[in-house]
Amino acid sequence: MSSGTKSGCGEPILLVSESYHSADMYYASGFLAPDRFVYLCQDDKKYLFVSQMEFERAKKEAKVKNVHSMEEYDYMGRLRALRDPELALVDTLAAIFASLKIKKARVPVDFPLLTADLLRAKSIEVIPAPRLFDEARSVKAPDEIEKIKKAQAVNEMAMEHAISIIEASKPVNGVLHYEGKPLTSEFLQSEVDLVFVRNGYDTTDSIVAAGPGSADPHFSGAGPIKENEPIVIDIYPYGKKGRYWADMTRTVVKGRPSPEVQKMYDAVLGAQNVALNAIKAGVTGKQVHDMVCDYFEKLGYGTTRTGAAEGFIHSTGHGVGINIHEYPSIGDAGLEPLKPGQVVTVEPGLYIKGIGGVRIEDMVVVTDKGNINLTKAPKKLVV
Repeated sequence: MSSGTKSGCGEPILLVSESYHSADMYYASGFLAPDRFVYLCQDDKKYLFVSQMEFERAKKEAKVKNVHSMEEYDYMGRLRALRDPELALVDTLAAIFASLKIKKARVPVDFPLLTADLLRAKSIEVIPAPRLFDEARSVKAPDEIEKIKKAQAVNEMAMEHAISIIEASKPVNGVLHYEGKPLTSEFLQSEVDLVFVRNGYDTTDSIVAAGPGSADPHFSGAGPIKENEPIVIDIYPYGKKGRYWADMTRTVVKGRPSPEVQKMYDAVLGAQNVALNAIKAGVTGKQVHDMVCDYFEKLGYGTTRTGAAEGFIHSTGHGVGINIHEYPSIGDAGLEPLKPGQVVTVEPGLYIKGIGGVRIEDMVVVTDKGNINLTKAPKKLVV
């Protein structure tokens, strides 16, 4: 159960990390820094301890009011004496804990093992606590939703650009060509990434998977793209400054889809509508996923419930925020009721070996009465 909240933390929580890759640290501190620093929460009091170099910037940018330099606890003196950054850090942490009369702290499951062992050696109890901030992070404040909306708007620009290139392409001996050259997954990925970069966003690995290769849901795609085959475009930028992600998938065909691909597309679109109509506060993610499985199974497709190797072989969706995949799950792991303000994807898909895949993904905000779809991009198979 999550225990970090938007107001307080109860028992002490300790984070030691940088915040470019630690979603918990960025969420807790609001401070973006490439080098590790310390976040400490006790009851309703929150503290940051940063290097002297970052001290002035942290005071201006962090959402934590109590910002301290590590030099207040003689970190550099300890480093000179101990000649080891880790030993100096833990020695400084011990001094901080003593000054605040703290003898134990909960830490996330990815907390550094060496740091934990050294703290325990100084008689500080370190308690691993799964999902420390998951629930608090899952319910987005209005400003967080606004950041996700902006990311999705840029995402839609990139999707529109990618599909426009496919629309403008021409088949030559079965292979799509654009501006006289074979159209490849790699080219479309680079075009998507350029849209992101030019608008202040970045990504990890855009998916443009075509033909039989698209039957692997997370295959990023490679090589020339052929006419009449499904092209799965799954793209997900995050703000370089805002840090929040967006997520969207469309599947298109340039030419004429096979009857099987058309059938798959119609089924996936129908399944997504089932989920979109079901998602609201109070319903669990598993209930939504089961409805989608029911729908696919009635059409004769295998699902995660039947242990199928092809068909619907992943969850219906996931939370989105400072991480691209976060709590809650719209799948078998989604056992707790959805809450207003949670942002989740709705992305059923079908995957058949030798044919390819079809996935359609929107991103919605959960409300008391239903959900608000943040994705406006058209859903059209043939382009």
